[in-house]
Amino acid sequence: MAACLRFSKRVWMSFADNGGHDARCIPNLQIHRAVPGIIECSLQIKDYNCQAAPFSIFCLETVHGGLLLSLVDTVGSLAVATRGLFMTGVSTDISGTFLRPAGSVGQLLFAKGSVVGLGKTLAYTRIEFTDEAGKLVAFGSHTKFIASTLNHEKNLTFSADGETVVGGKEE
Repeated sequence: MAACLRFSKRVWMSFADNGGHDARCIPNLQIHRAVPGIIECSLQIKDYNCQAAPFSIFCLETVHGGLLLSLVDTVGSLAVATRGLFMTGVSTDISGTFLRPAGSVGQLLFAKGSVVGLGKTLAYTRIEFTDEAGKLVAFGSHTKFIASTLNHEKNLTFSADGETVVGGKEE
């Protein structure tokens, strides 16, 4: 397994192991690919990820918008981790745009997070969500304050392809 993918999974486990929101809301998030600046994940939709929508024209249980915003936060943070940051900072801005129903119980929702900018104080990410048919269902952006995380002892530097660690000490 590539170094960047191993590291990103380790960061995800640190999120899940703390027993907070991620562990309760999206415990089954799966990371499939991670290269510096990009992470690809999926989530099998569970009943607790949905809202009943009898008032909508769709009249079925659909993914709750709050779940998508939680995923913007988490996947955006994991995208930052692909750049070697173990502590991914704190959110300063988050937004989401919902285009169509994102799926229902039992279906897979796919997320791709990209770092679109990384400076000395802020990281900017974009996350796109697609359904099982590959249709874009939502997207979001996430800005994180990272200045206090840049010198963390667990940070790593990866080769351009993410295959190997070229700086820092891998656990």
